[in-house]
Amino acid sequence: MSQITEKVKAYLNAYDEIEQEMKELTEEQLRWKAAPGSWSVTEVLTHLADHSIVVSFRIRELLSGSETRLPAFNQDAWVSGQLGNEGDAQDILAAARAFVYYNSLLFKRLPESEWVRTAINFKGESVSLSAIITAFVAHVNGHLGQIRRIKAAESAARNIIQEGR
Repeated sequence: MSQITEKVKAYLNAYDEIEQEMKELTEEQLRWKAAPGSWSVTEVLTHLADHSIVVSFRIRELLSGSETRLPAFNQDAWVSGQLGNEGDAQDILAAARAFVYYNSLLFKRLPESEWVRTAINFKGESVSLSAIITAFVAHVNGHLGQIRRIKAAESAARNIIQEGR
């Protein structure tokens, strides 16, 4: 299997473990926050859906040969501005997966030569399509760790409350 095929497979499966982590969670657990400024699992998912939108745009800018710098986005403002914690976690995950699937259809059409094409990111660095996909998977995996930490903190808080009764 080629490296590109492996990258696309990892990209397509990026949300699998997150979906597993969410399986047994109630709506209350999905929306639980350790502190007012922290994110809930639902808000992490909202961010990941937003990230999928931005990455989709970056991919298309890169492939178009645009000279425009690939955009960054204000993740905290995006999540709070759209009331991310009030969304349905399953719907948000489905939307994020839909962007990934749609992009994968594009990837299947691309010749290998397109995977080394580059653009300039918001930091002024040259990045290839291949690197964008690798970074996307790493980004999702980083948030998988965050979701696991949120779950552990929520469980610990619940245990403290139950012990105090």
